[in-house]
Amino acid sequence: MATPQLEFETDVASRIYRYVERHGSATREEVRDEVRVEETDGAKPPRSGTESAARLSVAESNEYIDDLLDSGPLTERDGRLYVSPDVESETHETDEFEYVIRPADEDDREAIADRIRAVADEGAIVVDESVADAIERDGALIRLNERESRMFFVAETRPEGGSEDAGGRSENGEIVGWVHVQGFELPARSHTAELTVGVTPEYRERGIGGTLLERGIAWAAEQDCIKVYQSLPATNEAALDMLDEHGWEREATRDDHYEVEGKLVDEVQMAKRLDAE
Repeated sequence: MATPQLEFETDVASRIYRYVERHGSATREEVRDEVRVEETDGAKPPRSGTESAARLSVAESNEYIDDLLDSGPLTERDGRLYVSPDVESETHETDEFEYVIRPADEDDREAIADRIRAVADEGAIVVDESVADAIERDGALIRLNERESRMFFVAETRPEGGSEDAGGRSENGEIVGWVHVQGFELPARSHTAELTVGVTPEYRERGIGGTLLERGIAWAAEQDCIKVYQSLPATNEAALDMLDEHGWEREATRDDHYEVEGKLVDEVQMAKRLDAE
């Protein structure tokens, strides 16, 4: 999956987006303080790149930010700016409850890392331990820039009678699963994406994992990805069966590739072609 090729009308707009994207979220004042321009004689900053020197006026800074909000790259909630992937939330039902599949944002970072580590501790998903490390180490959960594409969707319960905000976040909802889609900058791998999915134990066997899987695949396809893949311990039979049911193929097995609970376990490499659908 190729990294996004972003285009902005001005250098200032580009730097505002990149500041928010790099830090996960920011207030308008933080943006105004950090995104500086060369001083001009009372005129608006030039459209080409300039050396940082002076802050924009409040009105000028807000104008650039409002343009980014109107055109879609950013969104604003509770006084903070976030990167805004062009994705709608989806509501789903089980026999017992409703849940929402929505794009994650910076406020979800800690919860997602906790869920990933909990599932990884079961020995069910090995590769996602490195994902948890990365999102705890990096400045942002979602990365959508020319060098990196990292997208998360979460499954969040929606309590009966509860409301949700414009981004699909449920009031008093609980994140019970995630799907992670990682694209690559290297041209030789730009047609592929690594996809991993996990659901907390008490919410399994309700179709949430399959719904997350399909949402992640749809996102990858929208980004012109041709192939998605993931690797799993052979002991994770439930996940392997789910991937089989959703049309994934077993490409290879590496013997004794993982050590899980003191035992050597094979790795099963799974993949699905998206250009054949």
